[in-house]
Amino acid sequence: MSGAATTAKAMEPEDIEHAGEIAAPPASVADPVPPQIASRADPRAAAMATQPLWKVFLLFLAPMLLSNVLQSLSGTLNNVYLGQMIGVEALAAVSGFFPVMFFFIAFTIGLGAGASVLIGQAWGARETDKARAVAGTTLTVGILFGLCVALFGGLFTEPMLRLLGTPSDILPDATRYARIILIAMPGLFVFLLSTAMLRGVGDTVAPLWTLMISTAIGLAVTPALIKGWFGLPQLGVASGACATVVSFVIATLWLGFHLRRKKSPLAPDADFMRHLRVRPQLLKGVLKVGVPTGVQMIVVSLAEIALLSFVNGYGSHATAAYGAVNQVVAYVQFPAISIAITASILGAQAIGAGRVDRLGAITRTALLMNLFLTGSLVLLGYLFSRPLMSLFITDAPVIEVAQTLLHIMLWSTVIFGMGSALSGIMRASGSVLVPTAISVFCIALIEVPVAWWLSKRFGLNGIWVAYPVCFTAMLTLQACYYRFVWRKKSIRKLI
Repeated sequence: MSGAATTAKAMEPEDIEHAGEIAAPPASVADPVPPQIASRADPRAAAMATQPLWKVFLLFLAPMLLSNVLQSLSGTLNNVYLGQMIGVEALAAVSGFFPVMFFFIAFTIGLGAGASVLIGQAWGARETDKARAVAGTTLTVGILFGLCVALFGGLFTEPMLRLLGTPSDILPDATRYARIILIAMPGLFVFLLSTAMLRGVGDTVAPLWTLMISTAIGLAVTPALIKGWFGLPQLGVASGACATVVSFVIATLWLGFHLRRKKSPLAPDADFMRHLRVRPQLLKGVLKVGVPTGVQMIVVSLAEIALLSFVNGYGSHATAAYGAVNQVVAYVQFPAISIAITASILGAQAIGAGRVDRLGAITRTALLMNLFLTGSLVLLGYLFSRPLMSLFITDAPVIEVAQTLLHIMLWSTVIFGMGSALSGIMRASGSVLVPTAISVFCIALIEVPVAWWLSKRFGLNGIWVAYPVCFTAMLTLQACYYRFVWRKKSIRKLI
C-alpha cells in the first residue's frame, strides 16, 4: 500500500490542479472525444467533454467494468453449473484448460490493445476514416490467427493437455471441453476484437449490451445442455463450451446489426468492408503496441500454466480450489483492468487531440480510483470468502483450502491495479517495451521461481504467496520508470 500511495503522490502540481476539471481548450486542440463527431457513435461523449475528469472516468469506466464482469460471468456461471450439477471433477476439468485458453487469446488481446490505442488517437484527431482502416486491418489479422488456432486445437488438444500433466481422471472431459472452444476461436476473436476496438471511439455501451446478451444466452443454454431439457442432448462438461460458442455467435451478430442501425463509425457496412484487408503500415503501428502487450499476456499465461502444473501435483481437489480462487480474483481485478484500459484510451484520445498536458491528471485519477474501487472489492472478498468459495465447491475440505488461498493473495490485487494503471497510461503514447519488459521480468523471474521455491517449503499455500511478491515488485519498477523516465519523454502521435 505504501508503494501505491507514493506513486499517487508523485504527480506534478499542475496535474493535481487539472484533476478536478477539464479546462476548455481552443478549437484547434479540442477535447479528446470531439463532441460533434463522437455524439454520432455515443450520445454520452459530448457530455463527457464538459465534465470533471473523475466523472469522465466513471462515464467511460462504468459500462466497461460491467462489460468485463459480464464477459467473465458466462464462464463463472458455467463453472457454478458444472461444480453444483455435475461435481468437483467437472470443475477441475474446465479449470485445467483455462491457462491454455488464455495463452491462445493473448495475441488477440494484444491486437485489441494496440488497435484501441491507434483508433483512440485517430478519433481524438477527428480522423474517422483512419480509425476504420485500423479496425479493418486488425480484424483481418485476428480472423487469420483464429483459423490457425482452430486447426491446431482440432488436432492436438489431448496431447497438449497431457503435456500439462492434467490428472487422468479428468483428461477425457477436459479434452472434450477444450476442443470445442479451440475450434471456435475465429469467432471468439472477432467478438473480443470488436468490443475492444469500439472503446477506442469512446463507445463502451454497445459492448455492454453485447455481453449482456451473451451472458443471458449462456445462462439459459448451459443447464439445458447439462440436464437435456427441451429434448436437447446431455453433453456433460462439454455443455459449458457449447453454450459459450452459441452465446458469442448470437451476440456478435446482434452487435453488427446494432452498429449499423446507430451508424457507428465502426459499423460493418459497405464502407467498412473495403477496409477488411491488411495494410502493412497500419499493422506495423498496431503491432508496435500490440505485440509487447500480447507477449506480456503470453508470459502471464505461461506462468499460469507453470503454476497450474505445480497445483496439479497436489491432486484434482487442489486444481478445483485453484479454479474457484481464480474466478473470484478475476472479478476483484476487473476494476483494476478496466481503469487501466480507461486510462489508456483517454490518454490516447488526449494525445490525438494535442492535449498531452492532461496525461498526468488522467494518471492520478486512475490511481485514486483503483485504490477506492479495487480496494472496496478486496474488502468484500475477505468478508464473504466462504460463501464465495461455496458457489463453486461443495466439498467442505476443498472449501477450506480455497478460502485459505484466497486470503493469502487477495489484498495484492490493489497493488496489481496500481501497476496496471501506470502501464496503461504509458501504453497510450506507444511506450510499451520497457513497461512490458518489467512485467515479463517480474512474472518469469520472480513469480514462477518464488512459487516453486515456496511450494517446496510450505506446500500448496506457498504457490499463492508468489502473487503478492510479484505484484509488489512490478509496481515498484513501473513507478520508477514512470516517474524518472517516461514523464520526461516527448509524447507524439503514432498515427
